[in-house]
Amino acid sequence: MRLSKMLFVTLRDDPADAEIPSHKLLVRAGYIRRIGSGVYAYLPLMWRVLQKVSLIVREEMNATGALECLFPQIQPAELWKESGRWDTYTKAEGIMFSLTDRREQQLALGPTHEEVITTVARDTIRSYRQLPVHLYQIQTKFRDEIRPRFGLMRGREFIMKDGYSFHADEESLKETYQDMYQAYSNMLRRCGLEFRPVEADSGAIGGSGSTEFMVLAEAGEDEVLYTEDGKYSANVEKAISSAPDAEPSSFTNCEKIETPKTETIEKVCKTLKCSPTQVVKNVLYQAVYDNGTIVLVLVNIRGDQDVNEVKLYNELTKLASTYKANAVLALEVPNPEAQEKWAAKSLPLGYIAPDIGDDYIKASKEVNSKFLRFVDKTAVDLKNFVTGANESGFHVVGANWGEQFKLPDLAVDIRTAKIGDRAVHDPAQTLKSARGIEVGHIFQLGSKYSQAMGATYTTEQGKDKPLEMGCYGVGVSRMAQAAVEQSYDKDGIIWPLAIAPYHAIVTIPNIKDAQQVEVAEKLYQELNQAGIETLLDDRTERAGAKFKDADLIGIPYRIVTGRAIKEGKVEVVERKSSDSYEIVIDEVVSTLNKKIKDEL
Repeated sequence: MRLSKMLFVTLRDDPADAEIPSHKLLVRAGYIRRIGSGVYAYLPLMWRVLQKVSLIVREEMNATGALECLFPQIQPAELWKESGRWDTYTKAEGIMFSLTDRREQQLALGPTHEEVITTVARDTIRSYRQLPVHLYQIQTKFRDEIRPRFGLMRGREFIMKDGYSFHADEESLKETYQDMYQAYSNMLRRCGLEFRPVEADSGAIGGSGSTEFMVLAEAGEDEVLYTEDGKYSANVEKAISSAPDAEPSSFTNCEKIETPKTETIEKVCKTLKCSPTQVVKNVLYQAVYDNGTIVLVLVNIRGDQDVNEVKLYNELTKLASTYKANAVLALEVPNPEAQEKWAAKSLPLGYIAPDIGDDYIKASKEVNSKFLRFVDKTAVDLKNFVTGANESGFHVVGANWGEQFKLPDLAVDIRTAKIGDRAVHDPAQTLKSARGIEVGHIFQLGSKYSQAMGATYTTEQGKDKPLEMGCYGVGVSRMAQAAVEQSYDKDGIIWPLAIAPYHAIVTIPNIKDAQQVEVAEKLYQELNQAGIETLLDDRTERAGAKFKDADLIGIPYRIVTGRAIKEGKVEVVERKSSDSYEIVIDEVVSTLNKKIKDEL
């Protein structure tokens, strides 16, 4: 392709709305253009990158025996109501575009396709003889992000590969899950990305087990905790660890002590001259279920630890049926306005004790009459601890479970793992931290959707049984931008060869020099004929501007038909290393061919 014939415009300055390097560079280099909030046009160079990523994804998926198809982007609300996720996606998370057609029927633009594919399976799979089945698609998805940001990283429209498998049993599901683990690893390696698979929370998708594939980059929105022995890695939302040991308490007798102006752990510890590891902190939350029920939640946790709200959300989801609900719509620390709706009397905020009475809750149809009480495992074994006294300005010291306070029945891991914590699998290993961009996520869904939507098959014994299901997603457009976020310098993008829009660019420094033009045209034709995808910069720009543009758009090899042609040579510049050397003109094709084959 000749740059003089291409829609090719680069910018000198960073766009005002871009926050991270990859977003700035993709706009500056003419790969994408913003059309609206979270909505981008993929211009010719970007489309070539996306096609290459898609091809790698297809090849790896097809190699596992999965079959490509295409599902509708417009989905009836009834399917989502069957699965119980309509309110979760339109109200709780609020990320689904919903609309009403001229017949007053509710529809959605697909953010994901579990409901659609489960409907297909329900209508087409009858017998165990048809299993397993694995289908996938590459398609545009839609999500109504509250704050679209980072270009293609968190947009409202994006390209994704999502796949779904159906099985007769859990063993078959796990086999496909492992196949996908390997396939996703292959995709990322072939795209030239440094990545880490990590244990992850399943979120609104649900299911028993899931793995995220994180491209490591400083601008990543996710924190990954891992051990250097390579035996553990997890998203911080999911990570587990052993907390530091608690210090022995200096209090031997239980008594109530006046502690004015000590609403925080830091102030309490300073006043009482104690360690936060000796304190039981009592954190109040308000959970709203999808049937409108409000549940007040009290979490007892060691004073030096923080509540992991994702883990808490998951524990509350497990208990949804207790409150005749399906899902949690909202979870938050109740502000004064929220407290007014349910508090029967003023709460001793900052001084709450583990045994705060249920009489603080006003009688109401919407609000459950009892506190739901959790204790984190870090607080279970504390002896002679410090905690609130249910009276402003007072704390209890030297308290014990089973004596002054009843230990809650729900003892769970609900803390946030931290850098430096000891690993569960090996206490000699401590957790390290890295930033990551989630580009892929695989799930073992089990029978969550098949049970809800009545998707069954007949076993060999003639019994009906819910299908076991897996779900596997990879962000095609996100992966492309993640590659830029991982590989750039002060001059621009450094594309991995496998997904670069072109392998090489032939640059003519002086378009008025007939010999430079002749050699460039010859190399341009020969390189493309040899299968080396090549651009020709034949614009009437200054040489310096052309070199800057070549660096900015990140083409792996630049061939310059400059002064060296008088000696029968051209200059080759490698974008990744910045190495520059001269090659005899007749050896350019063979030299680049070998380099490209070796790298791919």
